[in-house]
Amino acid sequence: MAHPTAADPHFNSVCYIPTNEAYDRWAEVYDSDGNFLQALDDLELKTLFPRFVASIKLPKPWRAVDLGCGTGRNTALLFGIPESEVIALDASKGMLEVAKTRLGVSSLTSEILGDKPNLRFDIFDMLATSAPPASVIPHTVDAIISTLVVEHIPLSVFFAHVSQLLRPGGVLLLTNMHSHMGSISQAGFVDKVTGEKIRPTSYAHTVEDVLLEARKFGLEVETDAEGNGILERAVSEDMVEKLGLRSAKWVSITCWFGGIFRKVDE
Repeated sequence: MAHPTAADPHFNSVCYIPTNEAYDRWAEVYDSDGNFLQALDDLELKTLFPRFVASIKLPKPWRAVDLGCGTGRNTALLFGIPESEVIALDASKGMLEVAKTRLGVSSLTSEILGDKPNLRFDIFDMLATSAPPASVIPHTVDAIISTLVVEHIPLSVFFAHVSQLLRPGGVLLLTNMHSHMGSISQAGFVDKVTGEKIRPTSYAHTVEDVLLEARKFGLEVETDAEGNGILERAVSEDMVEKLGLRSAKWVSITCWFGGIFRKVDE
């Protein structure tokens, strides 16, 4: 079992900055600053990701997109799927640089990478354009994974992009901070140089709003063998050691939700 990390670091002020800039500054420490929500996400993906892969019913080879790939922790999962092309998209150049390093890529490019012919990276800001990135032809994607991303995007914008990318029958794996947690706090980190708490733009999306907006864009939630659709997770006492000390103050608070959606055939 993992050892607990330090409790929340102290900070001298709070600074709200654009999301891209915040994640560029966060990139260097994002995977090492004791983010318990990321740890919870990793834990839940152990069962949710295999279910997601099993739900892809379209013929191979598959084209899969990591939408808001961050440091590439789930890009690596997608890249492990046989007979698949993976496109990792993010608005933050800093995060993409970390993802490249994680996956052994020497330079950022939107072209197919010579040593990894089935892996691409591209800059894509969902807030800045209504069109798909140049590296993805609309309605050609079989599967999308987007984890802990939609907190920073209006739901209508996010699902418009997902619908434009996915082919009919394609699937989306979505996880996010739960609105119960989001009504109390939001994503952010302490800059070790300035001592400031850096916060990007955040939205406390409810599960109900996510389901409603997804349906507007032809995306219906998939249920598992027990009939469960969207999963919701609260932090319990026995999870603290695994998630780290920063999770201790969130015991009994619902902090995470996730599920799989399918684009209805047109």
